[in-house]
Amino acid sequence: MLNQILPHLQALVSFDTRNPPRAITTGGIFEYIRAQLPDFAVEVIDHGAGAVSLFAVRGQPKRVFNVHLDTVPSSPAWTADPLTLRVTQDRAIGLGACDIKGAAACLIAAAHVTQGDAAFLFSSDEEANDPRCIAAFLNRNALARDHGFQEAIIAEPTQGQAVLAHRGISAVRMAFKGQAGHASAENALSLSALHNAMRWGTTALDFVQAQHHLRFGGLTGLRFNIGRVEGGIKANMIAPSAEVRFGFRPLPSQDMDALHAQFRGFANADALAEYEETFRGPSLPSGDVARAEERRLAARDLADELGLPIGNAVDFWTEASLFSQAGLTALVYGPGDIAQAHTADEWVSLEQLQSYADSVVRILANKN
Repeated sequence: MLNQILPHLQALVSFDTRNPPRAITTGGIFEYIRAQLPDFAVEVIDHGAGAVSLFAVRGQPKRVFNVHLDTVPSSPAWTADPLTLRVTQDRAIGLGACDIKGAAACLIAAAHVTQGDAAFLFSSDEEANDPRCIAAFLNRNALARDHGFQEAIIAEPTQGQAVLAHRGISAVRMAFKGQAGHASAENALSLSALHNAMRWGTTALDFVQAQHHLRFGGLTGLRFNIGRVEGGIKANMIAPSAEVRFGFRPLPSQDMDALHAQFRGFANADALAEYEETFRGPSLPSGDVARAEERRLAARDLADELGLPIGNAVDFWTEASLFSQAGLTALVYGPGDIAQAHTADEWVSLEQLQSYADSVVRILANKN
């Protein structure tokens, strides 16, 4: 099906859907997709701030395929125009080809050669911490039950394997306060906002290191990263303020709120000015230990039913967790390798595009 897939991928890559700036409208890429699905009932919704979704349904399907169309910004390291698809003997190269417009092109191609029930949800806000499309879809459709959906297959680069579990994610902004003064002061160590931020960071890092023994579905430990520290004025002045941006990725079944309480508690209460969670994504599967395991087993049964090879749990986050949280059986499945996502000259192998499209055709044709 490559002769059908690649022209669609060429068109999809040519549309600028970089996020940020997420200058995406209901025209452009969504107008193209609507034109490719003439036998589907199509609804395009603008959720504001460049977040647009297209829902296409044919018949009365019980599962929905989801794929995001936004990409990360392109870097100066690209060796050619990132919005022009290049095809070699074994790969397709272009911004979003791997993450994850390749899957979108395959869904369109598969829809053309089948007549069975099908539902596709194309979204455009996955690559920045302002998700609207999936939340609006699940809320508007009463946990998607209005359409009878019981299952969701979310496209991300998983090398053509069904991923049943991944970490949650949370991002935080912390503000520390201090008292400006001369750095020679005897109490400069305690007055500096930066010093207090560093003490917090050391304690947090020690805590995370101690979580290494925790396990779920092949994942181990707690992922954590201090991504940005700002504050202070110069070397001989006590820092009156400081800001820390950090994130952590818990295992499925870990209590996100309890982790926030611990991280917040590591700060000197007198020095902490603000603690703000800026983004949260649940784990896959969602729920406590028992519920998460129940949902993981249901996803494994779905993968077996559809004849999909099952891969290992992954550390990166996907919107499959939002569908799981809403009560659907959800798994992540798509062409491409996450190692290629977000890189210069990003690419997806032609073999995986073909294999993914073949599996979608089989699923849509009910030949599982």
